[in-house]
Amino acid sequence: MNAIISLCHFCEVHGPSVVFCTQPLHVEQREEDPNSSSHTGEENAWHAYRRLKSPTAVSVSSTTSDSQPITKKSDTCEACRSFLPGQSYFISKDTDARINYMSSQYPDNSRLYSIVRQACLRSLSCEVCPGREGPIYFGDEHGHVLSHTFFMKDSQARGLQRWYSVIVVMMDRIYLLNSWPFLVSNLRQIIDEMQSKAEKVYKAEQAETPQRAKRLTMEFMNINNFRRQRSSGGKAARSLVDLTNDRNIFKYLHMSFSWILKASGNRLTEKLLEGSPTEDALIDLEKQEETEEGFIKISTKPNPHKNGDKPDIAAMQFLVGGDDDDDETDGTKDSNDMDGYNIPIFISLRHMRQLLGAPAFQTVAHHILIGNQVIIRCEHKKTVLSAVEVLKQLLPSGCCRIIPYSNQYEDSWKCNFLGIPPTAPLPDHVTSSQLYIILDVICPSKSPPEPSLVDVMPDSTWQGYGIVVGSGGNLPERAPAILCRIDLALSNQNLTEEVVQAFLVAMKEEWMNKVKVLFKFSKAGTASKDDTDRLLKVLGAKEEDEQMLKFWMTGLSAQHRSHLLASSLESSSP
Repeated sequence: MNAIISLCHFCEVHGPSVVFCTQPLHVEQREEDPNSSSHTGEENAWHAYRRLKSPTAVSVSSTTSDSQPITKKSDTCEACRSFLPGQSYFISKDTDARINYMSSQYPDNSRLYSIVRQACLRSLSCEVCPGREGPIYFGDEHGHVLSHTFFMKDSQARGLQRWYSVIVVMMDRIYLLNSWPFLVSNLRQIIDEMQSKAEKVYKAEQAETPQRAKRLTMEFMNINNFRRQRSSGGKAARSLVDLTNDRNIFKYLHMSFSWILKASGNRLTEKLLEGSPTEDALIDLEKQEETEEGFIKISTKPNPHKNGDKPDIAAMQFLVGGDDDDDETDGTKDSNDMDGYNIPIFISLRHMRQLLGAPAFQTVAHHILIGNQVIIRCEHKKTVLSAVEVLKQLLPSGCCRIIPYSNQYEDSWKCNFLGIPPTAPLPDHVTSSQLYIILDVICPSKSPPEPSLVDVMPDSTWQGYGIVVGSGGNLPERAPAILCRIDLALSNQNLTEEVVQAFLVAMKEEWMNKVKVLFKFSKAGTASKDDTDRLLKVLGAKEEDEQMLKFWMTGLSAQHRSHLLASSLESSSP
């Protein structure tokens, strides 16, 4: 993460001061001559890195450059310093990412020093949260800051405590705010650690010499002693090392800040999106869960087709719980599931088409595309879950209402994908209606009928299983055009799984665009059947596609619905 994390302190003598900061330096940032006069901002970072690599230039006193901020001795005290003359920088090297994390008192670059200095002033003066302890965000075009202020006990300070802040400064506001929960939780752990150390020192000093009682004496309240009363030789302020009684406290901060910078960079990555987002992407964004702070949780669910032409079976097993015997739905176990790989699963649409046969697969796909409920029955929950994961690829995300596994039948208005065990009874209206289709996976122990047996290799986990597809009614004679094109792509063995997946995304987006036009047309006013037929002809759709298009209207994102309805009202108004 391209940011600077700094520890700041409100000194009683010098005011807000930058005590310690950690920043990343990219090794490949400058490969040309470092004496070049161009790119001065990058040049200073490169100089700092080159000086740190030199065995004779590791001390603070020997790393001064033209851009290094010069601070007079009288402008700092022990409380304002983290490195004394003769002490070296802290540096950690990430060889894999080719990034070095350098900790010093100030940033080496003068422009960065100015930004961090201003952030320090604001974090310990005007930009504070209620109670003066806790995280807060502020920023402008010069930089964006997450500031976490806190107090630390000090028996020699005014009010018996000192005021500190940890600030995270970066230029990307969106990145900073999306990292808020992660940063705040980890900064809180660092602050708690320092406060705990300071609390122990404070209690030990108070037990030896209670400062509160001493300060109430007349001698301490004398006007000549009130402003600069100090013990132990009259020090102006004590350093963080003295407050915590930990001589390695700044090494601890360096390691902690470096880890936060590295982990934050690994958590969120930018992805280039070409063109406008797809309808499925909009639906996924609307379904994402928000945290208490109002940020979006990031999904880490594996992609079952991440390996291109060969689906990742291990990923699919993980996706449907292949490594665990315990089912997430009701806590029961799959029968005959010894190691997670004895249970047969559907890997892809092409794999399902091979197992069912082309006619049966086309029947199932036709029911799905026009919105009929698909009921999958099997003793093995993982088989049912894999079937749902595969079949839902035929529909836009907004059209999928899924109950992956239930011990009883659920009505079609609740879900259009339903998994149940074979023992679950079905209502009569389901078995006799053409609005439902049942996909039965019969285990070898149930002696499936000969015609239903799947044709697989002898060593396949599907050996001995049967699949029966049944429906109570007849479908329209002509299938939607998109089904014909999908079936043609699945039957073409020259197309890899990766190509098939890209084709499905393109096909769904193409037909969703037609759905948007039809939705706006239907909301614009009362239209006759002839007008609708003419529109379908313009869209390249036919009568057999109309039922599918109407069902797919239910999958439009809320954003598109509101936009299309607003534009329809504007066009219809006089």
